[in-house]
Amino acid sequence: MFRHVAVIGAGAAGLVVGHELLREGHTVVVYEKGEQVGGSWIYTSETESDPLGVDPNRYPVHSSLYKSLRVNLPRELMGCQAYPFVARNDEGSVDLRRYPGHEEVLRYLQNFAREFGVDQVVRLHTEVLNVRLVESNKWKVKSRKKYDVVEEETFDAVVVCNGHFSVPRLAQVPGIDSWPGKQMHSHNYRIPNPFQDQVVILIGHYASGLDIKRDLAGSAKEVHIASRSVADETHEKQPGYDNMWLHSMVERANEDGTVVFRNGRVVSADVIMHCTGYKYNYPFLETNGIVTVDDNRVGPLYKHVFPPVLAPGLSFVGIPQKVIPFPFFELQSKWIAGVLSGRIVLPSQDEMMEDVKAFYSKLEASGKPKRYTHIMDYPQLIEYTDWLAAQCNCQGYEEWRKQMAYSAFKNAFITRPGTYRDEWDDEHLVAEANKDFIKYTSNKSK
Repeated sequence: MFRHVAVIGAGAAGLVVGHELLREGHTVVVYEKGEQVGGSWIYTSETESDPLGVDPNRYPVHSSLYKSLRVNLPRELMGCQAYPFVARNDEGSVDLRRYPGHEEVLRYLQNFAREFGVDQVVRLHTEVLNVRLVESNKWKVKSRKKYDVVEEETFDAVVVCNGHFSVPRLAQVPGIDSWPGKQMHSHNYRIPNPFQDQVVILIGHYASGLDIKRDLAGSAKEVHIASRSVADETHEKQPGYDNMWLHSMVERANEDGTVVFRNGRVVSADVIMHCTGYKYNYPFLETNGIVTVDDNRVGPLYKHVFPPVLAPGLSFVGIPQKVIPFPFFELQSKWIAGVLSGRIVLPSQDEMMEDVKAFYSKLEASGKPKRYTHIMDYPQLIEYTDWLAAQCNCQGYEEWRKQMAYSAFKNAFITRPGTYRDEWDDEHLVAEANKDFIKYTSNKSK
């Protein structure tokens, strides 16, 4: 049983989904608003008119990439099992580093799309305006092409892959509305030059915050990082820098331009930059309240993928965070593709809903806030991906990949937080990975 399936978005998740659906035998249309595939990995110097990203009338910019960004996972770990992310001189690789810049990732995704023919089913310059369930459990997708040509098409299923790194979440700071300085979200950060000789406060100390603080240090007069994950008395000068300090969270902002931290320190700042993550956002999706986003929890979703009431016709790929994105998408996509063809059977609607409720109860009992519903730690990631592989009767993460994930995390956040992209001690795992990759390259050359 093969289906006609719409995929919303031609970023990494959408391309991987497209490949797995085609491989399963489904017919596929991938909708992409932009002019090329790659989604969040397409760099643009363009930023939004509202630097905070909250004005509903602003022209939205999808990408959140800053110019200096290098990946925070080694390329061996990042790549899909079907298409390893190895340096391929014959296919346009330019950045051969183990932790390459964003341009190399975009090249990888574009090569992936060509390799598996996904680029042939992508409709570029096509914005999805509405997705809704219609009669006979079909889904109608309304889209707008360039020059405002509006079309509708009916599908058996829809897979949502529009990403979650475009709509900013902001820190709630008492007095911030009266604070006279400039506020912005890291979504609109590109280069450090505009911050020359300024005092900048970054709220948030993970991923983008860790990178941007180092990027700014060479231009800004002072960089102060506010983190909610450190003790209130924290005030630490950062090793290797004369102009950078780590603080506890901001307590309040004042009308005189000063900012007070929980540690009691007061800083007169020019800029507050929110490095505080993003919101899940599905403005095109019409489910009559069946699927909602509540405090950044998308739900109810069975295993972060299927809404029980609407399964298998509606699914989501790539919602969980702090994962190994591309191979993670791959396993979710294999599951969806198999379910849609009838090769894999989902539990009943009631059983799926009970599973979701049990998951939510477990989160609540552990004290985990609702907004962290889709954030996975390392043990949860491994348990989840092993479960997906069992459902699909396919290979899960290789042992070297599991060990490399742990090693990379430890290297980035504990052992070498400032130099992990250029120094590591897991060469034995790299060797194991390359043995696996030889199988791919030798098969390709036949």
